[in-house]
Amino acid sequence: MYPEIFRIGNFPVNTYGVLLALAFLAALLVAARLGARDGLPRERLFDLGLWLLLAAIVGSKVLLLLVEPEYRAAPLKLLSLDFLRSGGVFYGGFLAAVLTAYVLVRRYELPWWRTADAFAPGIALGQAIGRQGCFAAGCCWGKPTTLPWGVRFSELGNRVTGVPTDVHLHPTQLYESFAAFIFFALLWWLHRRKTFDGQVILTYGVLYGATRFVIEFFRDDPRGDILGLTSLTHLSTSQLISLLVGITSLIFLFIRRRRASTGGAMPAGGAKVTRTAARA
Repeated sequence: MYPEIFRIGNFPVNTYGVLLALAFLAALLVAARLGARDGLPRERLFDLGLWLLLAAIVGSKVLLLLVEPEYRAAPLKLLSLDFLRSGGVFYGGFLAAVLTAYVLVRRYELPWWRTADAFAPGIALGQAIGRQGCFAAGCCWGKPTTLPWGVRFSELGNRVTGVPTDVHLHPTQLYESFAAFIFFALLWWLHRRKTFDGQVILTYGVLYGATRFVIEFFRDDPRGDILGLTSLTHLSTSQLISLLVGITSLIFLFIRRRRASTGGAMPAGGAKVTRTAARA
C-alpha cells in the first residue's frame, strides 16, 4: 500500500489522486467510443463527461458532509485540507452525476437511455481503477480477518486515513475493484448485444447495487449516518442506497424489457441520432 508516489518538495503526489484521474480519463474514453458506435456526437459526450466529473466531486463531498458527524458539528472543517483531499462518498457522486446527466442530456437533445448505456461500462471501469486508489491510500478498509488474503496497512496509510495497522483486514477495496472489472467486461459485451436502450445502465445498477450491499458487511471504516437510519435499520447508508438503486434498476429493467418485447420501447442504438429521435 503506497499512499504517496513521490513528493515535490513538501507537496505529496498521492496515489489515490493519480488513479482517480486515470479512472476518469478511462471512463470518458470508453463512453466516447461506445457512444460513437451508437451514433452519438463525440464532442457532446466529452462535454457531458466533464460536467459529470464536477457533479460527482460535489455530490461525493455533500454526502460526506451529511453522513460524517465531525463535519456537521464543525462546519469550518469543510475548508480544511483534510476535507478537500478526502475522496467523499461514491454514492453521493453517482447520484449527483445522474441528476446532472438528466438535465444536460435534455439540453443537448441526446436520447437519455442510449447515452446512459454508453457511459455505463466506463463507470464500471472508472470504479475498478478508483478503488485501487482507495487500496493504495488505505481508506474504505475492511473488518479484521484471519483469511490468507487479509492485508496489513502501512504506518503512512494510518497517518493519512486512520486505517488500523496492527491487524489483518479484509481488502474490501479490492473486492469492489475486481467486481467492477468483471462488470466492465460484461457491460462492454452486453453493449454490442443489447436488445433495447437502457439495458446496459440498468444492468449495471442491479449488479453494483447487489455487490455493494454485500461488500458493506465486510467494511469497518467509520461511515456516519443520516437521520439515524443506520441505527434504526442496522444497515449502512451505502446499503440503504444500494437497495434503492438495485431495486429501482431492476424495476425499470423489467419495464423496458417488456416494452421492447411488445414494440413499445426504442430498439437498441445504432442509427444516427436526429433531433426527433433525441427527444424520445
